[in-house]
Amino acid sequence: MVASELLATAAFMEGKWSQAFPHFGAERRGAPVKAFTRISEEPIRLRSQIYSPDIIVIVDPSALSIDTVRGLKRGGLIIANSSSPHKLKDWRLAYVDATGIASELGLKLAGLPIPNTAMLGAISKASGIVDIKTIVRVIRSRWHGEAGEKNVKAALNAYDRLRFSDL
Repeated sequence: MVASELLATAAFMEGKWSQAFPHFGAERRGAPVKAFTRISEEPIRLRSQIYSPDIIVIVDPSALSIDTVRGLKRGGLIIANSSSPHKLKDWRLAYVDATGIASELGLKLAGLPIPNTAMLGAISKASGIVDIKTIVRVIRSRWHGEAGEKNVKAALNAYDRLRFSDL
């Protein structure tokens, strides 16, 4: 959810219309969470879930499956937290090991790596929706000091390490 909010904020800072909102399943720690972000050059009047997205971002590496991308438009983009390419017919795939980046930088909560800000760097590069410089500004406005700089480094590392699947 935090990454969705930061992405919407970055888009807004670039003069775009944006909104971000969560959709929770069972409310317990570790339960699957969907977060929706709309970004447009025009005012956004719709306030519902997104059923046919242009882009799906998969933060949990174990969730990369056909079920997860159901509804994605043909030719749509999947941006996945994954260390290896996958073959997904009808869609483009960009991937980066965001969990590995978070681990390298010590971005952890309760001992678990938090890949959210790394995924923001991946989103910036893969989609071009927002500039990486704006992502960096948004991260620094959310976290200060060492925590902010570690999160900035995660986003920049993911931006640099992102790959596109050519399978």
